[in-house]
Amino acid sequence: MEIGLKILVPLIEISVVLGIVLFHVAYITYFERKILSHMQDRLGPMEVGPHGLLQPIADGLKLFFKEDIIPAGADKIIFSIAPIIVLVPALIGFAVIPFAKESITIFGLTFKPFITDINIGILYIFAFASIGAYGVILGGWASNSKYALLGGLRAGAQMVSYELALGLSIIGVLLLSQSLSMVQIVEAQNRIWFVLLQPVAFVIYVICAVAETNRLPFDMPEAESELVAGFFTEYSGMRFSFFFLAEYANMILVSCIAAILFLGGWHAPFKFLEFIPPTIWFILKVYFILFFFIWIRGTLPRVRYDQLMKFGWKVMIPLSLANIIVTSIVLYIVRG
Repeated sequence: MEIGLKILVPLIEISVVLGIVLFHVAYITYFERKILSHMQDRLGPMEVGPHGLLQPIADGLKLFFKEDIIPAGADKIIFSIAPIIVLVPALIGFAVIPFAKESITIFGLTFKPFITDINIGILYIFAFASIGAYGVILGGWASNSKYALLGGLRAGAQMVSYELALGLSIIGVLLLSQSLSMVQIVEAQNRIWFVLLQPVAFVIYVICAVAETNRLPFDMPEAESELVAGFFTEYSGMRFSFFFLAEYANMILVSCIAAILFLGGWHAPFKFLEFIPPTIWFILKVYFILFFFIWIRGTLPRVRYDQLMKFGWKVMIPLSLANIIVTSIVLYIVRG
């Protein structure tokens, strides 16, 4: 019986986390369309359900039953595997995201607020997140289309440019927390959030996260005015939806990481607000960052590709290195 419970609880935890993530992935598309429509003085989805609330379900059903077309000249095996390579790493990263501090007991079963807490949690996320770029590159190459190939090559170059700065931006946080565990990083912010101690690193992280998720103004791998739809031009049906889901899952993942590394995770901003459950604080911070992503999309124009590469190599990486040097010197002086 005890062995059965030990197996059952982790399975339930994984299923619940996966269900919550997929639900948010589906409805963040709805909220994005609604927010952008209000910014542009229009209504957005309104027909399916009250105020269009069932639109994500209708879109999912449509894509599920849509004909799946594989181009005659495509590499069929790699063409089919690429969307999976993109989606799975985006979902695996949520295994080490701590949503709250306290465990929850339901019907005698104790559930942790995270699937697992490993002592190299942040490295685990970055390792799997890097794999997703291979799916984009392979999908663009296997499509046997010049537009898809250019989109895949752009994605690869963009990943090299901004993932380096993204990784360097969090080193200051790791120096302050003295840990790679996501839970311990949050606990280290019990008194003061790291965004106040690492404002430059926070700005660098957010900019690089926007570039890593191929969002405006850095959506060059799928620039419709130049590449039709970029690396997924030849995809349809559920394979297309996998790319779509992966983009929004990555948005949520980088927002969760930002909330954990810089915004105190589940900690309330002030002591007198601690009566609000920690999970609510965590979700509010994630929603705030997601809204910022959408806000940028509705505000800024797409940059030129040479500007994007120049900004990554000549601005973001030197700034990240300078932040590490300054943080190290200050910590050496303060801590000896």
